Amino acid sequence: MTPDDPALSFGAAADAYDRARPPYPDEVVDWLLDGVDGPVTDVGAGTGKLTTALAARRDGVVAVEPDPGMRAILGQIPGIDSHGGSAENLPLGDGAASLVTMAQAWHWVDVPRASAEIARVLRRPGRLGLVWNYRSSADAWVVRLSAALGGVDSTGLMHEIRGHGPAAASPFGAYERLVVAWEHVIDVDTLVALAASRSYVIVRPPHEREHVLSAVRELGEERAGADGSVRLPYETYAFRFDLV
Repeated sequence: MTPDDPALSFGAAADAYDRARPPYPDEVVDWLLDGVDGPVTDVGAGTGKLTTALAARRDGVVAVEPDPGMRAILGQIPGIDSHGGSAENLPLGDGAASLVTMAQAWHWVDVPRASAEIARVLRRPGRLGLVWNYRSSADAWVVRLSAALGGVDSTGLMHEIRGHGPAAASPFGAYERLVVAWEHVIDVDTLVALAASRSYVIVRPPHEREHVLSAVRELGEERAGADGSVRLPYETYAFRFDLV
């Protein structure tokens, strides 16, 4: 693991990630769990944004995360059994889960290998649930924020995922999709921390990173209401793949 590897860079900003990344709407979490009776595993769990919501609804949730910096925060969540590992190499036995979820993470994986490995640990009927939060580009201020950040979310797959959905290999079939629009209410400092948690900001040289964060702070102060709050519009895209 090196700081300039975007997929494994988040541990360098784990505190900012945990503080600022948005949660997932209750409607999405409930939809992923609907009809699932057995064990749940959250892969690429980060600091536990989705894991926490799953654990609030189900006992015995298992979390898998490759980055030790992220896993250090994840391991502080009560009732979570956390492990090192990845979607391509899960520390679980055959048929150990009924649902495997990945939030903000599937775009980093080797799709054929990850699909086969997740299918191995799923019992039938089994489900793969994939989730992404996206800032809504319908808001002109958000477009300016994205320009200030100067990077591309989800390694450039945002439009493909929105328009066509993510790819999963055999033995997974067609997906079902749910889209939920909502707002994350934060303050300016949290907006700056959100920017600091982006992989394409983390890996920049320090002077460039500070320039980005200063520009984001200016935009946040422009956007903030009288109470200091910043309303950041999101669309959450969720996908359910069942084993065939």
